[in-house]
Parts: sequence; C-alpha cells; structure tokens
Amino acid sequence: MIGAPETMVQTRIKPHDQQQAELARRVEQTRVFRRNQVFGLLIAAALIFLWWVFHTKPGWILPAGWWRL
Repeated sequence: MIGAPETMVQTRIKPHDQQQAELARRVEQTRVFRRNQVFGLLIAAALIFLWWVFHTKPGWILPAGWWRL
C-alpha cells in the first residue's frame, strides 16, 4: 500500500511486570482523561449558564421581593 503505514501487533508474551506497568499507565491516562472531560463539561455548563443569565430579563431571574420568601 502506498502512503499507508503498516503496523504490526506484537505477538510475544510480555513479562508480568511489564503488563502490569502498561495497565497502570493506561488506568492513569484514563483517569486524567476523565478528569479533564469533567472540567471541560463544567466550563461549558458555566458558559451556557452565564449566557442565559445575561440574556434574560432581570425580573425573571430575581423577581421583586425574592429575598422575602
């Protein structure tokens, strides 16, 4: 094939320590990825909320007398 890199899968059996180290790296990478995903979603939610607050009538957000519930 022209232009397409060919990849080969390693077929050798890896030592247990190497397998565990790779698994630990993968778990840590997944944890960091999920954490970053959560932060990104929180930022997106905050931006949507702020846009909503600034584009809504103030009376709808805090009606007169709201502090006297």
